Amino acid sequence: MTYQASFKCINPACGATYPLNTIVYSCRECQSLLEVQHDTAALARRSPAAWMKLFEERYKSNQWPYGSGVWGKKEWILPQVEDRNVVSVYEGGTNLFWAERFGKIIGLNDLWIKLCGNTHSGSFKDLGMTVLVSQVKQMISEGAPIKAVVCASTGDTSAALATYCAAAGIQSIVLLPRGKISMAQLVQPIANDALVLYLDTDFDGCMRLVREITRDPTLYLANSMNSLRVEGQKTVGIEIVQQFDWETPDVMVIPGGNLGNVSALGKGLLMMKDLGLISKLPRIVVAQAERANPLYRAYLNGFKNFEPMQAQKTLASAIQIGNPVSFEKAVRTLAQFEGIVEQATEEELADAVAMGDRTGMFNCPHTGVALAAMLKLLKAGKIDKSERVVVLSTAHGLKFVEMKVKYHQKELDFPSRYANQPIELPANLDAVKSALDRALETRAKF
Repeated sequence: MTYQASFKCINPACGATYPLNTIVYSCRECQSLLEVQHDTAALARRSPAAWMKLFEERYKSNQWPYGSGVWGKKEWILPQVEDRNVVSVYEGGTNLFWAERFGKIIGLNDLWIKLCGNTHSGSFKDLGMTVLVSQVKQMISEGAPIKAVVCASTGDTSAALATYCAAAGIQSIVLLPRGKISMAQLVQPIANDALVLYLDTDFDGCMRLVREITRDPTLYLANSMNSLRVEGQKTVGIEIVQQFDWETPDVMVIPGGNLGNVSALGKGLLMMKDLGLISKLPRIVVAQAERANPLYRAYLNGFKNFEPMQAQKTLASAIQIGNPVSFEKAVRTLAQFEGIVEQATEEELADAVAMGDRTGMFNCPHTGVALAAMLKLLKAGKIDKSERVVVLSTAHGLKFVEMKVKYHQKELDFPSRYANQPIELPANLDAVKSALDRALETRAKF
């Protein structure tokens, strides 16, 4: 069976459509954002049970390209891309970690962490970038004059773009805010042969420049305002439900910066419901850093008005964004999912990172924002202790070791409640035994 997809304007009063091989990022009629629309009538001709069976058969298989967590759902993602143009490193398929000990400490017995950072470039951005770069490769094979793919980034998007472009043999260009990303995040695109422009501005400044330079059709835009990214990222919600044997959790908590991940999560879940694979939707919680919280501020006034802000420096650097491109899509998603927006201070997010790490995780600071928000909502009774909660961990903690070092060395601007410092000793048995006796008696436990 042949399935079709195209771009469609999200403005209900407009509804303009464009083929997926069109170089277009917003509606040419009304300038609204676009989304990828699928022929759901055609997809519905296959039963829910048949879709589940197909997805299960493909999951982590060696059949190209279907073993990928994204391309195993190819009919729901980019059905028109030829298999030979798929650029994949078998992304997705990341583990759903039962945070049993952490959950018991906070009184939540059914807490799970979706470890999206356990992927090739170390973040969930791989899910969207495999789709976008595959579509670019398809377009180039059809004669499109694309010379390079461009993004602004706070670190993870640039790493994913450079990875997939390197695998495809396509030039990547990344604009990064100087001094506002970790060294690990900077070296990733450098290592993968990206053209790196390190600019004296913040992410929003990089994004403004990217919008301008991608008016040139030979430079293709890869930020989340390009809705191809959303198509890959939407598989994270589908995969979570699949890992729960096709049962929907009660609550999903996701960090929010540019907010493309929020609408992506919702889109995948809505598609499952529309096609009959699930019967209920979870509540979605968006967690923001207090120093970069424009969505939270709008939430407090019922989304009556949105005011971009100058994001302040935060440990959660990947979501240090004051003017999120996908704000409108995120608000629409929250309305459909009984959504809540919560924020976390620097101290709250850092303590949440360390607390989780002490129970076997190795969290990035953005996961710390999500964990801190969940803790606040649990304490406020907005999350019930009986509910199944999934926190989306968006990146690997190894990208942010500088933050962890400063926390445990107590070099941050607040007390490090869970700091764990090495004990310096002479190398003799008596000193070691004495230190162990003291430490094991007094060492704080949860």
